[in-house]
Amino acid sequence: MKFHIAINLERMDQQTDIRKVRDHTLDMIKTADQAGFEIAWAAEHHALEMTIAPNPFQLLTWWANHTTTIRMGCGVANAAYWHPINLAGEAAMVDLLSGGRLELGLGSGAYQREFDRMRPGLQQPDSWRYMQEMLPLVQQLWKGDVEHNGEHWQFPTSTSCPKPLQDNVPLWVAARSPITFDYAVANDCHIMCWPLTLPMSEAVKYREQLDDAIKKAGGWNGTFALMRHTALYESDEDQSAAVSAVRHALGKFGNLMMKKGEVRNGFPDSIALDELDGNVRVDPAMLEENLMFGTPETVIRKLREYETLGVDAFIYYASMGLDHDRQKRSLQLFIDQVMPEFS
Repeated sequence: MKFHIAINLERMDQQTDIRKVRDHTLDMIKTADQAGFEIAWAAEHHALEMTIAPNPFQLLTWWANHTTTIRMGCGVANAAYWHPINLAGEAAMVDLLSGGRLELGLGSGAYQREFDRMRPGLQQPDSWRYMQEMLPLVQQLWKGDVEHNGEHWQFPTSTSCPKPLQDNVPLWVAARSPITFDYAVANDCHIMCWPLTLPMSEAVKYREQLDDAIKKAGGWNGTFALMRHTALYESDEDQSAAVSAVRHALGKFGNLMMKKGEVRNGFPDSIALDELDGNVRVDPAMLEENLMFGTPETVIRKLREYETLGVDAFIYYASMGLDHDRQKRSLQLFIDQVMPEFS
């Protein structure tokens, strides 16, 4: 099993110094690089302090300048917010500046609130159409001149400048629905998925959808990556802090998913936990079981279950409102006591 890391520039309140957030994020990426993590993932989000990532390619260029081997993953760009020529060029520039370390992920977005501001009139459930038009078009632009007259974009003959250093930049798709699994497999893309706080059965469902897609396509040589919030601890105090932090973050996340509260100056209001439903589950015992939480021994057991399921890469999701010192302790425990078991 390979290991990736995903982390955001994350401010949970106005008292948090953004410069400390900036420095902490880079410290975590440098630690992961030195420990042998395969990919570092940067997301795209807009007008939200809890995920400050208006352009993932800026973050990846910055990280690449401070690392040596870890690959730079855009996880993921929302296709509907970009023009294909712009996206192809920005992504290729990361590949150039990183020495050929780009992994490009595309997705369909998560929050209707963002679509209302970034692509007014587009409903999130319809955004997959943009992703499916964007992906092959970026590949064509990387090869040379192309004229395009599609459903969502039209432009005369143009190309990507620069071109990627890699002959074949690895392409990833964020998948949750059968139609997206089918598309990713049919187009030889790697797949990343996130079961949120749902139990192992959700991951099993994703694997079944992937297997169905592989059967339809007649084969697939891609990577199946799965992401979970992760916190390792060896004391009751650190355990309590991790569960409390993720519950607090879920209250804000639930606001964005369910549109039950306001966002003030970039900070979502917290929704009362007993009002959350759908994909957001907040029972402490359930969270500790479903997420990648626990002692190193517990985390090893959970990862073995995912390995048996057929997960090729585990994405260590570090951002969940936990204080920086505990985030660093957790990552170091993972590096020292968990990763050697899978080497």
